[in-house]
Amino acid sequence: MSRAALLVLADGRFPAGGHAHSGGAEAAVRAGRVTDAATLLGFCRGRLHTTGLVAAALAAAAALGVDPGELDAAADARTPSPALRTAARRLGRQLMRAARATWPCGELDAVARAFPKGAHQPVVLGLAARAAGLGAVDAAHCAAYESVSGPASATVRLLSLDPFDATGVLARLAPEVDRIADRAAEAARAVAREGVDALPAASAPLLEIGAEAHAGWGVRLFAS
Repeated sequence: MSRAALLVLADGRFPAGGHAHSGGAEAAVRAGRVTDAATLLGFCRGRLHTTGLVAAALAAAAALGVDPGELDAAADARTPSPALRTAARRLGRQLMRAARATWPCGELDAVARAFPKGAHQPVVLGLAARAAGLGAVDAAHCAAYESVSGPASATVRLLSLDPFDATGVLARLAPEVDRIADRAAEAARAVAREGVDALPAASAPLLEIGAEAHAGWGVRLFAS
């Protein structure tokens, strides 16, 4: 494993477009479900154990070399909200651009051609990890961490939350991020025996409903 490559891929400054997305935090803030560090912790924990787990498993499977087309279809099936599917593909397209510039390889080029509008972001994340010489657990860690770091960063801007408090939320979630990454990698390894149905399909209805409402707002700070 290249620890430096892992740091590059997981770095919030990696130009993957995530800064423009709140991971559902903007809708949760407007609905009054996220108001401070304590409620942010609950929101991030719920996201980690649902959409975070799914994303981590998809990324881990892509890093293991599972067919990207099958994984993209599996991601579609696990994302009921059209708004979230659109956001995932936009993020995937931006991440693909960054990954191809950073770790050029034929596999990334082929997937970029096959998905001109973008594959789902977790699938591209796993492919980027694979191109960087990283493994399934590394890819799962990146996806799991992104599932909580994005909303935490967005909430700092949405609520003027103290950045130290937001960082404390991420630190408290760190052991759970590790467990989710391990669980996701285990599920990804099972795909070789059982197919993509072995991947988790945890749901988060409030995130889906919030995403659809958010997509219709006339004024918003984040794209999703």
